[in-house]
Amino acid sequence: MSDGRPGSDADGSARSDALDDSDDSDDSDESNTHPSASAPSTEPSVAGGDDVYASEVEGKQYRGTWYLPLRYEELEESDDSDDYPESGEGGSFRLADLPRVPRVGHVVGPSAIMLGASLGSGETLFWPVLTAQYGWAVFWAFVVGVFTQFLINTELQRWTLATGESIFRAFARVGSYWPWAFLVGGLISLGWPGWAAGAAQVATTALGLDGTVALFGASLATWKLVAAALMGVIWLSYQVSSVMYNAVEVFQIGLLFVAIGAALLLVAVTGSWVEFADLPAAAGSVGTLPEGLDIAVFLGGLAFAGAGGYLNLSQSLWMREKGYGMGNYQGRVKNPLRGDDPEPIERDGFAFRPTLTNLRRWRGWWRVVQLEHLLTFAFGLLLVAPALMSVAMRYASGSTANAIQMWLGDVVPLLGPVGSFLVFAVLFVALFTTEYAIVESFVRNSADALYESYGREAGWDLPKLFWRLLTAFCVWGVVIILLFSSPFEGQEPFFFLVVGAAMSGVMMWPYTALVLVMNTTRLPEHVQPGWARVVGMWWATGFYGYFSVLLIGTWLNGLGVATFRTVPTVIGSGTGGYLLWAGYFAVQAYAVTKSAAGKREAAGTVADADEAVGRFS
Repeated sequence: MSDGRPGSDADGSARSDALDDSDDSDDSDESNTHPSASAPSTEPSVAGGDDVYASEVEGKQYRGTWYLPLRYEELEESDDSDDYPESGEGGSFRLADLPRVPRVGHVVGPSAIMLGASLGSGETLFWPVLTAQYGWAVFWAFVVGVFTQFLINTELQRWTLATGESIFRAFARVGSYWPWAFLVGGLISLGWPGWAAGAAQVATTALGLDGTVALFGASLATWKLVAAALMGVIWLSYQVSSVMYNAVEVFQIGLLFVAIGAALLLVAVTGSWVEFADLPAAAGSVGTLPEGLDIAVFLGGLAFAGAGGYLNLSQSLWMREKGYGMGNYQGRVKNPLRGDDPEPIERDGFAFRPTLTNLRRWRGWWRVVQLEHLLTFAFGLLLVAPALMSVAMRYASGSTANAIQMWLGDVVPLLGPVGSFLVFAVLFVALFTTEYAIVESFVRNSADALYESYGREAGWDLPKLFWRLLTAFCVWGVVIILLFSSPFEGQEPFFFLVVGAAMSGVMMWPYTALVLVMNTTRLPEHVQPGWARVVGMWWATGFYGYFSVLLIGTWLNGLGVATFRTVPTVIGSGTGGYLLWAGYFAVQAYAVTKSAAGKREAAGTVADADEAVGRFS
C-alpha cells in the first residue's frame, strides 16, 4: 500500500512503468519532460521506491533537459527542524523525494558551457601572455586557480541540488540586497563586449580585411562591423530552441570540439611540446610571483583560470535548467516567441526528508556533480591551456604585447600556413565561445536576480524578462562596439578584457565567502560541505581576497591616492592600504569563525547523516 508520501512503492512503480513505456525517441526532444508531465499525478510525490540509481531509460531523459512537474500546492511544507534548510528571508520548502541518480554521461552540459566560457579568456589570452613573459614560473598559479574554481563552482551548485532554487534566490534569503549587488558587479565586469571584439579582430586579420569602411558617412574599423555581426548571430541562435538553455548547450559543445582539436593540432604542427621539458624545473617557483608582474593581468588570469566572476554563478542556473537533483521539479526558461506554455519556477523550492534512500541518493548526486565538473571543466582546462602556453613560450618568449597582438603580431608571422590557420581558428572559436557564454551567463543571471529581487512580486514573466534582457544586452554590445568614445576611444579589444577580468576577480571574493557561510549555516547536516571542503573554501576566500586587495590598492595608487597603496607583504602599505588589509582580515575571520560554528552546531542533528557522506563531500 502507498501512504501517499514521497518514497511510496506505488508511486515509484508508476514512475518506472511510465519510463519503461517510453522509447529512445524522447532523447532528441529538446523540451523533454516526464512522459506524464502534461497530466501530473494527483500523488504529491513522483520519485519513490527504494532505488538509488536511475535506469538507463530514465537517465537518458537528462540528455536534453528534464522537467518533472509536481502539484506544488499539494506538497507538504517543511517544518522548522534541523532536517531541512533554514528559510531565512523566505517561505518554507515543499517536501518531495530526491530523484534517482543518473550516470555522469547523461548529465554533461553545464560544465561544458563553463569550459567554453573559459577558453577565450584565461586559456588563450591571459595565461599565454603571462607564460610568454615569465615562463612556467607562474604556471603553479594557473593550476591553483583551476582547482580553486572547481571547488567554488561545485559549492555554488550545492544549494540548487538540495532545493531546486537558484543561487540568487538563496542569496535573497540571506539579504534582499545581495542579488542587486552581484547584478551591478556583473554589469561592470561583463558589460563590455571585449571577446566579440577580439574574435572580430582575429577574423579580419586572418581574412586580410584590416582597415576601415565608410558607413552612413562615418569611418568604422572593419573589426567593429564583424563584432556587431557576431552579437547578432548570438541573438539569433537563441530563437532555434523552445528551451533557450538547450540552444546554448548544443552550440557550445560543438564549438568546444573545434577549439580543443585545433589547439592540440597546433602543438603538433609547431613542435611546441618541447617546452614541457622545462616544466618540472618550475616547481621551485611555487608560491612566488615574478618581479614587475602586472597585478591586473595576473588577477584577471586567476579569475579566468576557468570562467570566473559573474560567470561562475551561472552553474547554479544551468544545473536547474538541466534538471539536476531537486532542480528536476523546477521549470525551464522557455522562448516566449515559440508560443509554448511556460513552466513554473517556484519561489520557494523543495527539500527532501532525510530517509536512508534520499541520503544515499544525495551521495550519488553529489558524486555525479563533482565528476561532471572535474572531467569536463577542470581536465578540459588542464588539457588546452598548457598546450597554448607552450606555443606562446616557444614563439613569443619575452613579448610585452597584449594577448591578441602577441598571437597575431609575434606568433603568426613565425608559422607556416597550417600553423597560422590553426592559430586563427583557435583564437576565433575560443573568443566567440566565451562571448557567447558571457551573453548567456549575464542575461540568465541578471534575469534571475531581477526576478527574485523584484520581478516575481511585481508579476513579471521570467521568460519574457530573459528574452528582453537578451535583446537589450546584444544591442548594448553593438552600441559599445560601434560608437564607444572617450575615455576609451582607440583602445584595443584586450583593454576591455583586462577590465572585465580584473573586476571578475574582485567579485569572486565576496560571493565565495557568502556561499561558504550560507552552505554551513543554512543547510542541514546531511547536505553541508565536509570539513575538507570548508577548509578549501577558507583558502578560496583568502586567495581571491588577497589579490583583490592588492589590485584595489594598486588602482587607487595609480589614480593618485597613494595612501591606499598596498604591497604583497602587507607591511609597507600606505595608511589607507592598511585599512584595506584590515577589511580583508576581518572578512576572512568572519567567514572562518561563522562556517566553523555552523559545522559544529549541525553535527549530530540528523539521524544517519553519514549515509549522505561520500568521498570529497
